[in-house]
Amino acid sequence: MHHYMYFKLNLKKYILPPSAILYISVILYGCKKFISIGPPPTSITKATVYSSNTSAAAAVTGIYTSMVANGTNTNSFSSGLSSISLLVGLASDELKSYTSATPYSQFYSNSLTSSTNGNSNNYFWAGLYNELYDVNSVLEGLNESSTLTDSIRQQLIGEAKFMRAFLHFYAVNLYGDVPLVTTTNYQTNNTISRTPSTQVYQQIVSDLRDAQAKLKDKYADYQGLSTSARIRPNRGAANALLARIYLYQQKWDSAEAQASLLINDTKYSLGDFINTFLSTSPEAIWQLQPVASGYNTFDAPYFVLTSTPGTGNFYVALSDSLAKTFEPGDKRFSNWVKTFTSPSPIKTYYYPFKYQVYKTNQPVTEYLMVLRLAEQYLIRAEARTHLNNFGGAQSDLNVIRKRAGLSIITPNTQNDLLSAIMHERQAEFFTEWGHRWFDLKRTKMVDSVMAQVTSQKGGAWNSNWALMPLPLSEITINPNLKQNPGYN
Repeated sequence: MHHYMYFKLNLKKYILPPSAILYISVILYGCKKFISIGPPPTSITKATVYSSNTSAAAAVTGIYTSMVANGTNTNSFSSGLSSISLLVGLASDELKSYTSATPYSQFYSNSLTSSTNGNSNNYFWAGLYNELYDVNSVLEGLNESSTLTDSIRQQLIGEAKFMRAFLHFYAVNLYGDVPLVTTTNYQTNNTISRTPSTQVYQQIVSDLRDAQAKLKDKYADYQGLSTSARIRPNRGAANALLARIYLYQQKWDSAEAQASLLINDTKYSLGDFINTFLSTSPEAIWQLQPVASGYNTFDAPYFVLTSTPGTGNFYVALSDSLAKTFEPGDKRFSNWVKTFTSPSPIKTYYYPFKYQVYKTNQPVTEYLMVLRLAEQYLIRAEARTHLNNFGGAQSDLNVIRKRAGLSIITPNTQNDLLSAIMHERQAEFFTEWGHRWFDLKRTKMVDSVMAQVTSQKGGAWNSNWALMPLPLSEITINPNLKQNPGYN
């Protein structure tokens, strides 16, 4: 809820979100270039937008569009230079910074301040809350419309409820207690205070259950027709995110049940590593489609090293500790990690190679992966461990290890199993959506791990840093927002 958001909240009281206006303009008027604009001179009223199935669907599509086509595409929490994957990877033990530029050096050294800005998009805050505003605007329009086909309305409400849960999940895990935003009323949002995380999670679960009820198992396009593209959330996406939520809440039975829905669904399978991040991936539960950008994703151009880190736009490489965490023969290392050797002085750097299309204007073969099946196996393995079903946990763990070309293991104590699962999560989900950082926090390992990591980075760990600071600009505008401990 950046100061721009407050301006937008007031001005946009009765009009469609800019992201949806942009998308509708592409559909209706053939505009091919996405530009950053404010509300149009002639606003499209909600009544107009939500009177048509097509334009209502376009409004929802605009939510996904803005996640991958945000301005210059380097300032999104989804991918690129300001993504959760990159910046939170720096804050944890996944990535090493090779620049003194803001905010990369601050994330890396865990020396963030509330006023540090740079390209961090207010540490994801503005991106998340502007998207939440758009989601709530869409939900209000869908609920107020009396002319939409009921099946389309149900699908779109289900998608929007899923997105509201998704965005709140990242907000609460990055910042702790956060404003729970379920309205576009700018007077409410301008003075909102932080909601206890337990209540935020209650809303997340409520939204996901509603999404499960409204979405279908099949993947649907904007017309509600079946499609092979997995770029709009379906019921499976809601199941997958809910499985993660229950895991984070330590509701082991529920986490196991939700993960089993995905594992038992024949639409999803663990394919070969070379296919994992393709648009046709059999493992994909939900992906984001590239939009008018010239790039497949905005991960590859900044992760795939073609020159020495610290030159051009190459600010990061994999940390030595992550590179060393892979067991000999791990196919994740041979497929998803590559090296660049600088000529003078001769030095080898490791970099993520999950997304491989790093040049512009190439055929679109890769979509940005958001949810995938491997996570569900490891969620279920962890839940089963806590339920003392060690055999079931070993089985799920070894499904992931077998695909990675590793030997079967049979840890038979809870601690050993949990340790093995955390190792697999580290090797499986590096540089994906902050998994490692969130895992360290939810398992209460963050202080012990980061004390050692931060020391290696040349600093001293402070337990307050497990939460990001709220942007100072937000606190200045809204005195009801209180800063996280340890930040000025």
